[in-house]
Amino acid sequence: MTEIFKIFRITAAESFKIQLTVNEPHVHDFEELIIGGQGQLEHFIDFKSRLIDAPFISFVTQGKIHRVKPIIKDGLCDMWVLRFKSEFIAETIFSLYASFHDKANIRMQSNDCFNRLDIICKMIHDEYNQEVSDLAVIRQLLSTLFTIIESERRKLNLNDDESKKIQSSTFKNFLRLLEEYYKESKDVNFYAEKLFMTTRNLNLICQNVLQQSVSEIIETRKLTEAKNLLMTTDKNIAEIGYELGFNEKTYFTHAFKRKAGLTPTEFREEMLKMLS
Repeated sequence: MTEIFKIFRITAAESFKIQLTVNEPHVHDFEELIIGGQGQLEHFIDFKSRLIDAPFISFVTQGKIHRVKPIIKDGLCDMWVLRFKSEFIAETIFSLYASFHDKANIRMQSNDCFNRLDIICKMIHDEYNQEVSDLAVIRQLLSTLFTIIESERRKLNLNDDESKKIQSSTFKNFLRLLEEYYKESKDVNFYAEKLFMTTRNLNLICQNVLQQSVSEIIETRKLTEAKNLLMTTDKNIAEIGYELGFNEKTYFTHAFKRKAGLTPTEFREEMLKMLS
C-alpha cells in the first residue's frame, strides 16, 4: 500500500467479487482494521482459521500471516476496512497490539456498538473522499474509533486467564512507561526496575505479546515517532534525532535506515510525494 491511510466498504456485491478472486495467506506492511456489521468473516490468522459472525471487530497487525474472506449471510454483508501505516497514529498503535494479541477477532455483543462505529467510519470516509482530505481530521476520528473499540473490549472481559491478565497488565504498564520515557536514553534495566522485575522476565513478556525484545520495542517506538516528526514538522534530521535521544546524527540515520529501509531524508521525501 502506497497511501498512508485508506478506507473502503465491503458490501454484498463486493463480497461476491472477492469470493471469485485468488486469496492466499499473505502479509502486508500496514495495519488493517475491519469493522463488520452484517455478514460473516472467515479469518485465517495466528495459524488458525475462524468463522466469525457480525457484529465483530478484527485487527491485523502488519507482518502477520493472515487471510480474510468476507461472506454474505442472509443476503447481507456490510463491513468497513481501514488500512493505515503504523506511523499515521503512532500514539495508539502499541495499545492495539496489546489489546488484540492472540485475539485478532472480537465478537461484539450487539449492533449498538457497531452503529456508533459505523457513524464514525462514515465521517472518516467522507473526509477521505474530499478533493483535498485533511489527514489531521482523519487521525482524530480514527483515535476516537480506537477509544470506543477499547471500551467495548473491556466490557467483554476477554482476558479471563490469570497468567494472561498479569502479562497483559505488565505489558501495558511497560507501554505507559515507554510513552513517558522513550525520548530519553533509557535502557532495558531502567524499565525492568520501574516494573520491579528482572530484564529477563520483561523480555519474555514482550516476546510473548509482540515477538520483539524490549530493546526492539523501544527502538520501534523512537523511530515511529521519528517518522511522525518527519511527516508533520520542518525540524531537521539532527534536531529530530536529538529530541529522541540520539546524540549523533549519523547514529540516528543508521538506526532509522536499518529499521525503515530508507534514510530519514529519503523517508521525508517519500512521504511528501505520497501526501501530494
